[in-house]
Amino acid sequence: MKRLILASASPRRYELLSLTLLPFETYPSTLEEKMDLSLTPSRLVESLAEQKAADIFTQKPDCVVLGADTIVSYQNNRLGKPKDRIEAAEMLRMLSGQTHDVYTGVCLIDQTKKLIFSVKTSVTFYTLDENTIDWYLNTGEPFDKAGSYGIQGSGSLLVEKIDGDYFNVVGLPISKVVRSLKDFGFSFTESVTKTE
Repeated sequence: MKRLILASASPRRYELLSLTLLPFETYPSTLEEKMDLSLTPSRLVESLAEQKAADIFTQKPDCVVLGADTIVSYQNNRLGKPKDRIEAAEMLRMLSGQTHDVYTGVCLIDQTKKLIFSVKTSVTFYTLDENTIDWYLNTGEPFDKAGSYGIQGSGSLLVEKIDGDYFNVVGLPISKVVRSLKDFGFSFTESVTKTE
C-alpha cells in the first residue's frame, strides 16, 4: 500500500483523518497560495486544495497526497482566517443571524490520477450581541479559523442549525474523503484487523 500524506498543518484535519485508522503522515504545504477571487467558492477551494496537494506531491511523488482548503462564503464575501481581532469581530457581526455556506475543497493525487471535489454545508447563526462576540473573541478560538469560528469548539454556541456535512465545516468531509481513497488503494474498513 502506498504512503498517504496529509498536506496540511491543521490539527482538525489530522484528527478527522485519524478517525479512519489509516496510517498517514503530515507534510504541510508552505506554498504561497494563489487566490483567484473570480472563481466560484467551490472552484476556489478546489484550486487551493490542488495547489497544496501538488506542492507536496512534487516532493513525495511515490505517495498519495491529500490537500484540502476551507472557506466561508456569505453574500459573495469569501471569509478566510481573520488578520486580527477587529477583522474577526467584523466577520462575526456579518454572520450574526444569517445563513452562510462553508466550502471545503479536496484534492487527492498520485502518479496515475488526480481527484478534485468540494463539499458545501450551510450554517445558520443565532443573532449575536456584542457581549457574545466579545466573549467568543476572548476565547482566542476565532483567529486561526475560516470565518472566525470553530464549530467543533466554543463556536458551537453561535450555531442555530446546519444543513449538510458537519465535518465539512470542521475542515474535512471525511466520509466522502475515505470513500474517494478507495480509488487510490485504501480501504478504511480494512484498517482494523479483528483479533479473536
